[in-house]
Amino acid sequence: MTLTRDPAVRLVDHALSIEWEALPPSARTATQAFLFDTLAVGVAGHGAPHASEVRALAQLWTGQAAGEGMVLGAAGMRLPAPYAAYVNAYQIHAQEYDCVHEAAVAHPMATVCAALLAEAERRPASGADFLAAVVAGIDVVATLGVAAKGPLKFFRPATAGIFGCVAALARLRRVQPEVARRAFGHALALASGTMQSHIEGKPTLALQVAAAARSAVEAFDLARAAIPSPEGAIGGPFGYMALFENDPVLEPELDRLGIVWRAEEVSWKPFPTGRAAQGGIVAFKTLMAQHSVTADNLAALEYHAPPLIHRLVGRRPQPEMTVAYARLCFAWLGAVVLREGDVDLGAFTPAQLNAPKLMALAERITVIADDNPDLAAFVPAFALARLMDGTMLRVDVKQQFGSPEWPLTLDEQLEKARRCFTFGGLEEGLVPQLHALVMRLNAINDVAGSLARTLG
Repeated sequence: MTLTRDPAVRLVDHALSIEWEALPPSARTATQAFLFDTLAVGVAGHGAPHASEVRALAQLWTGQAAGEGMVLGAAGMRLPAPYAAYVNAYQIHAQEYDCVHEAAVAHPMATVCAALLAEAERRPASGADFLAAVVAGIDVVATLGVAAKGPLKFFRPATAGIFGCVAALARLRRVQPEVARRAFGHALALASGTMQSHIEGKPTLALQVAAAARSAVEAFDLARAAIPSPEGAIGGPFGYMALFENDPVLEPELDRLGIVWRAEEVSWKPFPTGRAAQGGIVAFKTLMAQHSVTADNLAALEYHAPPLIHRLVGRRPQPEMTVAYARLCFAWLGAVVLREGDVDLGAFTPAQLNAPKLMALAERITVIADDNPDLAAFVPAFALARLMDGTMLRVDVKQQFGSPEWPLTLDEQLEKARRCFTFGGLEEGLVPQLHALVMRLNAINDVAGSLARTLG
């Protein structure tokens, strides 16, 4: 039975058509910047909560078999490709430090980069093909994400992420269109990831991202083995858009393929927390720097923001919080900023999570949802602070720090990478070497080999 032409056809045709040198300079610059950022965050993820257990389990699941896939931050460790993708994706996302496409409410690089690294180590891949594949993967994840006009019900970094991965893998290896379409069908069968983990603040949030990257490698292998799969992967009555998304309007976004390059729309995360909390963190730092607000003189703070912000980080602090819960609790994060001046990778320790002074301070901080009709909006927002003496202060947040409108400078990118390397146990002196490699990656014939030599 042949179905009506599925949107997967257009996504595949677009992915396979991308040539690195033909892209606009702005798209190439953004892609290299976020690849560098993602690799650095993955190194930091070596020290993330539960990362050691995930690595040990990956070895157990593969029978301790040596594989071809490197693990970021773990010199000498090799796993079979699907599980190298699994571990690296977990490490990239586990600390909420990886880049994000805000409008799509997705983290495209956590899955796409992990899957591509795993495949590139099976046999050499050129830098130009690798970078073009990254662009393809981001485009597919973001296109699916921005097409959804209703509220999230599944965890899109995983559910859309797997389709971005198979598109990226198809472009990396320049397979025939029918192979790529088969990979989309297998990806549908393997797609999963719910928002329940987000609500409860459990590490299964990052494990869902890990599973998407692993399953993408498996879906691609199944497709290359010519095993048939559903043809209506995206637009079928039980395809991705019907099952996983609310109120999808896909056609206009498909029309933007090749016109809008979604890598240019991706945002950095300056802080290792949920993206929805980052505007409020900047507002806190502004209040402290410009108005001398402190933990001692703040009576209460309300962060008035779009409904998505409240939904993602408006949760209340609670005793015995997990690290994953605290990373997505704006009240607790604000208390950390007031006490420590910043939020960094080292903030999420058991002692900090249960510190009575932080918990008491967090009770003064609240997120209030406004009436913004855009269910994917992060801004505009404002922080309203009331001091102990009755003074009222307001800071407006019109842009998110790290967004395309307010990007990290090169120095800020490098400093973030140095912090990631230090936390992950690698010498920060390797950061300039990694950055130089990524900036000339298009001229490299063996991406995985070059990365392995640089990162050890």
